[in-house]
Amino acid sequence: MFANICSVWYNVLKERHADIQHVKMLKGCVIMNIISLIAMEVEGACRSRNNRFGYGVWSHHIISVAEYAKIMALELGADVEVVQLAALLHDYAGIKDYSDYGNHHIKGAYEAEKLLLMYGYPKDKVELVKECIMSHRGSLNLEKASIEAVCVSDADALAHIDNVPSLLYLAYNQKGMSIDEGMEWVNSKIQRSYSKLSRYGRQLIADRYEATQRMLSIA
Repeated sequence: MFANICSVWYNVLKERHADIQHVKMLKGCVIMNIISLIAMEVEGACRSRNNRFGYGVWSHHIISVAEYAKIMALELGADVEVVQLAALLHDYAGIKDYSDYGNHHIKGAYEAEKLLLMYGYPKDKVELVKECIMSHRGSLNLEKASIEAVCVSDADALAHIDNVPSLLYLAYNQKGMSIDEGMEWVNSKIQRSYSKLSRYGRQLIADRYEATQRMLSIA
């Protein structure tokens, strides 16, 4: 009976996600950690036609945020799992429905709660993930109530600074800006991202930030 249930669950996952590399079978059961599950959910949303940002938001932003979030968490002693989950989910609401983008930090916390509870994630950790998502936006300068929230907010900013081409794509392709408007918008976003970083975050990206500023000033 249990083996049949596991087999059905495996088939559901396989149908929902074309890339099944994270799914392993052991004695008929699916073995998958929560980070891999959420990564598959988010990447699936990024592949959807409803995603106005294109698949690049996954390949050139979210993956980078998750990587930086882990680095930050390990250095600052935060809960690595919570930080990575929040990093993966921080833009999820706006990706699923562009009309939620203006408040994606609020709607994203709600979406994260639904998704994580569906997978049986502990409620106390769900609350930490939600807090990280709700306070990550640099443009709003929201208070960070936990070290995990600092890690996710920093990781989001670090990813922006480290992925200038994706910002240029957003400015010209998504926002339809002129050349000068786009350069000004990207430069402003990078400066704002750097200004909101913690001291350790600035140390991580200092050389990259200076190089980016030189490039944008020349352009």
